[in-house]
Amino acid sequence: MDFEITSDKRNELLSRREVRFTLRFDGATPSRMQIIGKVCAILNVKEQQVVLDSLKSSFGKMELAGVARIYDSEEGRKKTERAHLMARGMPKPKEEGTA
Repeated sequence: MDFEITSDKRNELLSRREVRFTLRFDGATPSRMQIIGKVCAILNVKEQQVVLDSLKSSFGKMELAGVARIYDSEEGRKKTERAHLMARGMPKPKEEGTA
């Protein structure tokens, strides 16, 4: 995966960074968890502080454009972000007692 940051802005009002990026890949489109892991590794932040907003890919191209928001703290993320965006792409907890 080739990761390129196209825009990095600071939003002081909401205590976060708003990062736009382009991701080039080979094969299948990476999962949201893989993309979050790549963002965390490059920008040196924790996964609990990152929310992926949108990912857009073009037909026939092995690249996608995305927007990530990186909060200063996990509490700030929980206060600001919508619940479905925080849960999107996360592995579902396994229920006990199901076969």
